[in-house]
Amino acid sequence: MDAAATLRTSAAEGVRSAMGLSGEAVPPCLDPEVSALPIGGAARTLHADLASMVIGGVASLFLQSLHPLAVAGVVQHSSYRTDPLGRLQRTANFVGTVTYGTKDEAARQVAMVRRIHARVQGTTADGRPYSALDPDLVTWVHVAEVAMFAAAAARYDTASVTEDFLDDYYAELAPQALALGATSVPTTAREVAQYFTAVRPELSLTAEAREIRKFLLRGVAKTPAQIAGYGVVVAAAIALLPPWARRMLNLPLVPLTRPLLIIPAATAFAATIRLAVPTPPLV
Repeated sequence: MDAAATLRTSAAEGVRSAMGLSGEAVPPCLDPEVSALPIGGAARTLHADLASMVIGGVASLFLQSLHPLAVAGVVQHSSYRTDPLGRLQRTANFVGTVTYGTKDEAARQVAMVRRIHARVQGTTADGRPYSALDPDLVTWVHVAEVAMFAAAAARYDTASVTEDFLDDYYAELAPQALALGATSVPTTAREVAQYFTAVRPELSLTAEAREIRKFLLRGVAKTPAQIAGYGVVVAAAIALLPPWARRMLNLPLVPLTRPLLIIPAATAFAATIRLAVPTPPLV
């Protein structure tokens, strides 16, 4: 192995470790007969760019926290405070498997998540009952996640992300949300925008949302390099949020998150990740 390859391998291991990703990446299923999602499709193409997934994933956590019922379930049942990297690992495993695995592997992941969700129920601080199996909450978490992945890809990925591409992306992933318990899921970019307009009256900045916001802003990075890198990720994620979501979260566009400043920094960060963890040649 030459020096450049050794450096890339070391960098890749460092990036995966900093993100809580342990072990080797699971190779994608390349058999179109058994693949969970279309090979060469929009979802497998978009999810192959780790940089966009990292930035979009943080943005989705900010956005998801605005739903009082969803965030109550996270705060009351999640291990994000004590084991944030472990939670990230489990989420990454789920997304990776249902995107690149076989139909059977994806079905097992969905069944496992549904079993976990069956135990996630309770009451919010203002007395409203919630359940992670609630179809409306499943839809909210799903749409917030895929919309922010898509927004990150459109802004920071090197590939062209057209409206037709996004329509294919949302349509390919909708069945996963239905399998998790949703009953109505947007399947086009226009429907996603309409969904956010319709759901906004249900959203608010609760005490639990403030707790999540504080945790996300602080992060779990330890070394100076990790702290600097996470700062860029958070700024890039905040810049992706819809203006109405930033206002609700009290996250103004501070200097680092202003597009003219953050886009070059986030683009450089994304390029570093792509060098360390190259996109698989077949997705």
